[in-house]
Amino acid sequence: MSDSQADAKRAVGHAAAALVEDGMTLGLGTGSTTAFAIEAIGRRVRDEGLDVRGVPTSYAAERLARESGVPVVTLDEIGLDTLPTSRSPLDLALDGADEVGPALGLIKGRGAAHVREKVVASLAARFVVLVDASKEVERLGTQAPVPVEVLPFAEPAVARALRGLGAEATLRMGEKKDGPVVTDQGLWVLDARFDGIDDPAGLDVAIDGIPGVLGHGLFVGLATDVLVGGGEQVRHVVQPRERG
Repeated sequence: MSDSQADAKRAVGHAAAALVEDGMTLGLGTGSTTAFAIEAIGRRVRDEGLDVRGVPTSYAAERLARESGVPVVTLDEIGLDTLPTSRSPLDLALDGADEVGPALGLIKGRGAAHVREKVVASLAARFVVLVDASKEVERLGTQAPVPVEVLPFAEPAVARALRGLGAEATLRMGEKKDGPVVTDQGLWVLDARFDGIDDPAGLDVAIDGIPGVLGHGLFVGLATDVLVGGGEQVRHVVQPRERG
């Protein structure tokens, strides 16, 4: 990571932490940019006595939150079964993205936490995405593959189905270890690379319908805001959308 990119991520993380208000229940995403936000929220907890709690989207996010002093809870502990279905259980979710396209469509999952991230994002009244300017694209799928989390048994069948949708599907292999990447759910990840995606909403439904797929990294209609960092400056993009 270059110094300028680190500065952009840090600025975005601090801007995101400034959105947090006392009493909020937060979704805490995974990745280097969101890490700056979690650390900044932790400082506010210590310095201001900010009263918040966070639902982490991965073991890595949970560990960082605890180290930073952000109280951690599970979805069970926030009492989903006692809340009306018309109310969003999370006030604010913060997370990064690998690509941000038109209408704030996203590709996420370089950290292989996209399934938990999508669950958390879907429960938030406001889902704010934190990126540096390099992640903005005019058309999704031009820079990043779509991660698809699969049952190991079904990997060959899912790869075949993805090829039928026009993707080049590659099993993600671990770095500094033998064998494939294993998610927090104990599953594998296929990276589906498309030559651009013309219909993200249609592809979202198509991939979800493949037997053996737990989830994928296309996020359509979920983001409400994007904070884009460039140097030490942050640009705020808002997508008007009714959320609970």
